[in-house]
Amino acid sequence: MAGPVCVRHPGRATAVRCSRCNRPACSDCLREASVGYQCVDCVAGAGASPVRLRTRPTERLLAVPTLIVLNVAIFLITVVEAASLANNADAPLFQEWALQPSAVTHGAWWQLLTSGFLHIGPIHLAFNMIALWVIGRDLEQVLGTLRFLVVYLVSLLGGSLVVLAFENPASHTAGASGAVFGLMGGLAVVLMKLRLSPRPALTIILLNVVISLVVPNISILGHLGGLAFGAAVTAAMLYLPRSR
Repeated sequence: MAGPVCVRHPGRATAVRCSRCNRPACSDCLREASVGYQCVDCVAGAGASPVRLRTRPTERLLAVPTLIVLNVAIFLITVVEAASLANNADAPLFQEWALQPSAVTHGAWWQLLTSGFLHIGPIHLAFNMIALWVIGRDLEQVLGTLRFLVVYLVSLLGGSLVVLAFENPASHTAGASGAVFGLMGGLAVVLMKLRLSPRPALTIILLNVVISLVVPNISILGHLGGLAFGAAVTAAMLYLPRSR
């Protein structure tokens, strides 16, 4: 009894089958895949299929509104403590939670996280919360709530670590900008993964970097650190093999 032959070359006997369609195929018609070998027809069909993210998208926003409420609430607490809307940085809570590299090295490790929930004045708060809403809502819907929170917190901590390593030890740094820059980087990675133009996200990033360089008293190190960490953790989620 004759053995199976290649579906594309009937004159060639083969004992190998495509791991996707299970049709017999010769060595010329097989391509190495992540699991086994696939025939050229299946490889071509997979290339034409839409790109899918390895995440669970969500239609209900949880993280973004929660983060906004938390930031606003902490800002109001500092306003009450300082008895001033514009000079809320005088509040005891602000002094305890703001990132001071010298204090962190002496044990105030919580400042690496808490500084990302403080804002100096209502304008600082408004800019960051608007950016969090505009960028964050799209990213949370694509990545899902849990992965979005991972990107946000890793970006926040990454920005703080860069400030800790390179900023003046006596400096005081506060704001969610590092986390927001991380979301910008994450959005650019998602757009590239979906084979969409990342130009809008990159334009926003470039504009904000320029603002960070031009406007005084803005921590460019924290912004760039958050951007780098946010892009890196998002890329790890979307591009690394599932086994990792």
